Amino acid sequence: MPAVEKYVKWDYTDLAATYTQRPSYAPTAIDQIVEATGKQGPRVADVGAGNAHLTVDLLARGCVVDAVEPNEAMRTIGIERTEGGTVTWHVGVGEDTGLETDAYDLVTFGSSFATTDRLLALKETARILRERGWFTCIWNHRDLNDPIQNEVETIIRRRIPDYGYGVRREDQAPVIIESGLFEQPTTVREPVLHRVPVEDWLAAWRSHGILESQAGDRFPAILEDIDAYVRSLGSDQLEIPYETVGWIARLRPRR
Repeated sequence: MPAVEKYVKWDYTDLAATYTQRPSYAPTAIDQIVEATGKQGPRVADVGAGNAHLTVDLLARGCVVDAVEPNEAMRTIGIERTEGGTVTWHVGVGEDTGLETDAYDLVTFGSSFATTDRLLALKETARILRERGWFTCIWNHRDLNDPIQNEVETIIRRRIPDYGYGVRREDQAPVIIESGLFEQPTTVREPVLHRVPVEDWLAAWRSHGILESQAGDRFPAILEDIDAYVRSLGSDQLEIPYETVGWIARLRPRR
């Protein structure tokens, strides 16, 4: 059993129920990641799989997936969402997956790489990858040029003036290169427009771990402010632009 408690930084239990409402990744970005392996039905370790947000996209592209998730509430939902798929679920973390050595064509971190000790997670990724396998980390970034997203950002900063996105908005190439384990990474940037019911979009904010961690006891008030603003728009549906941003890197030859 992996030493999960040693590495887990955030408890997503209270956020699990609404995490499924978070926006999907750009399909073209997922295509690029899976196609990089050059294989049909590649074996993938999806690390920090959560509610199966990325896992379902991988399964839809014929991948055979081992999904790794430390949080029981998130893992339970993920198992339900992927029932019947070519996936096996495991308790583990990026630094200690508990998975087999030299077993995977691709290791993915869907919005989870920032929650790890990244150098340790890259070392663990190299361990479980097959020779010349692939690593990727990926996020959805809100398009702050969009008027709705911009206003929500203003609402957040009224209560958290120094609000920051942390590692998730940083260029991941330097840490990938620093590990010495991977070749020069390729950056993926693909726009994606989400047409979502207002209720779903508001529910997704209740799963925002970074906002919750920085807001503390201000989190409920911020959510109320966002709710009030979005409802004032008088629409049942929203069109919200995001950008899926990721890095793909190939494992260096071991010899």
